Amino acid sequence: MNESPGHHLVYGTLTDYITGEELIDTDDERTRQELSRMMVEKLGYEKEELQSRCFIETLFCTQFVRSKIELAVSSKELGKIFLIIRYGPGSLVTRERSAIAAARVLEKDYQIPLAVVSNGRDALLLDTATGEVLATGMDAIPSRTHAQEMLKEIEFRPPVEGKKREGEMRILNAFDVEICCRNV
Repeated sequence: MNESPGHHLVYGTLTDYITGEELIDTDDERTRQELSRMMVEKLGYEKEELQSRCFIETLFCTQFVRSKIELAVSSKELGKIFLIIRYGPGSLVTRERSAIAAARVLEKDYQIPLAVVSNGRDALLLDTATGEVLATGMDAIPSRTHAQEMLKEIEFRPPVEGKKREGEMRILNAFDVEICCRNV
């Protein structure tokens, strides 16, 4: 098991759908597993095209933050990640900007063109170059077939560097800091 659940109710352990790894069983983890299962069983992705539990670490003003990306979705044909999925309970609109920042900095050689934010019941598909919401609802998450069509027109922009990269990292640091469980 790889992390403490903090303030979450723990039910025991569960097996990760993608990797088979044993994880702490919480309500949030159950939703993450449902998203992974949906990507394979409903939307047609192969498990090998999905990378679970990616992260980006930042440190600004003594504040260390580990930003999580639930799933990174790759195209076997292109050999690149074209979509990330970030999960969080509650409002999606508050998670848009940090998902865009994560997509812009996760890979060193290019910007990931699409991001999804989901609370398990709703989702937003985002163009990470413009910040535009392309679709809403759980059906906004593109099927493998739809993604292959989208990839014909998607541009993989060069990586953000220098001050722009630092700015995106600062956004992640600010948006993803967890302070609810700290002793103050």
